[in-house]
Amino acid sequence: MTDTPWTTRPAHRDWLMSKANALFDLFQHNAVNPKGGFFDLDAAGRPMGHLRQIHATARMVHCFAIGSRLGRPGSDLIVDHGMRYLWEGHRDGVHGGYCWSLDDNGYQDASKQAYGHAFVLLAAADAKVLGHPLADQMLADITDVLESRFWEERHGAVSEEYARDWSKITAYRGQNSNMHLTEALMAAYEATGEALYLDKAKRIASLVIGRHAASLDYVVAEHFDENWNIDRAYKGSDMFRPAGTTPGHWLEWARLMAQLWVLDGRREAWHIEAAHKLFRSAVERGWDTRTGGFYYTLDFDHRPALTHRIWWPATEAIGAAAFLAALKPDPFLEHWYRKVWDFSAQYFIDPANGGWFGELGDDLKPIDRFFTGKPDIYHALQACLIPLHPATGSLMRAVA
Repeated sequence: MTDTPWTTRPAHRDWLMSKANALFDLFQHNAVNPKGGFFDLDAAGRPMGHLRQIHATARMVHCFAIGSRLGRPGSDLIVDHGMRYLWEGHRDGVHGGYCWSLDDNGYQDASKQAYGHAFVLLAAADAKVLGHPLADQMLADITDVLESRFWEERHGAVSEEYARDWSKITAYRGQNSNMHLTEALMAAYEATGEALYLDKAKRIASLVIGRHAASLDYVVAEHFDENWNIDRAYKGSDMFRPAGTTPGHWLEWARLMAQLWVLDGRREAWHIEAAHKLFRSAVERGWDTRTGGFYYTLDFDHRPALTHRIWWPATEAIGAAAFLAALKPDPFLEHWYRKVWDFSAQYFIDPANGGWFGELGDDLKPIDRFFTGKPDIYHALQACLIPLHPATGSLMRAVA
């Protein structure tokens, strides 16, 4: 492939920005809950339900912080709305930490999840870049909670989950929460310049990718025991902790490893080498060559397990291909960038109601198996914006 990359073409760049603005419009005007936090959206893009989960709250802050950096009017109001709900709603003023979910009547799931706390750190870091009045206080608080309650120095990663009073729930350890914490730690490093955040991100990457994924030929194991031995037999929730392996996470790690290499001064060659190997592993093992799209999960012999297509692996493939190609152009990456956008534009983007369909069946028609209504803005927005900006770090850094 010798023609010019799509990301350099004005028409493609205009198309990407139009899709990003459509997502901003959908969530800005439909998702704000006047009682605090944000609504989920139904299939038509209308508000539904009253449950607020912490990752969705924090992701709205993250996305509209990016909107603020882009100069999108109204974004600062949504950042403020979300930050106040994180601080006044999700934060546990009795036991410390941040609870998973609540509705108008109070906590519905008061557990303390590393996954949710990772996104609080991401929101606080982004808010600090914007100079939000709660940012420093929240950043100090979430950093202390992660250090004192979750971080396990002997492993270089975080534990997973606790009850509201910090009593132990399980001995489970998971890569997903640690992956998103790596993302958040890099954002906190960018926002503060404090090396401790980047050092922790590198420790997690060394464990999850340098030790475990490398030993599996760049397949990312999901589930572990408390000593970080792979638990091949584990089966939790099909939505959040499915059995086997999840190619979408290999793609997410591909971008994060490349980002880590850049932020760390391009010093450790294995970071960028792993990024490319993870990407290739995911597209070669996880893509359905018959009808297209990424399988949701594979077993440890790389056979499809959950075969329906979820929207977010496609978005992560787009982001990873764009980020890696921005660092070093490659026809292989360009091919996959176009291929996954072709599939996503045809099957995932909802032309009638806006947003993306959350999942597709084997016939590539929308289904509601794990997700009802529109997925939150986070993954799809980043797929639209990462290709538009230089590969210098997070979007919050690159937009500037």
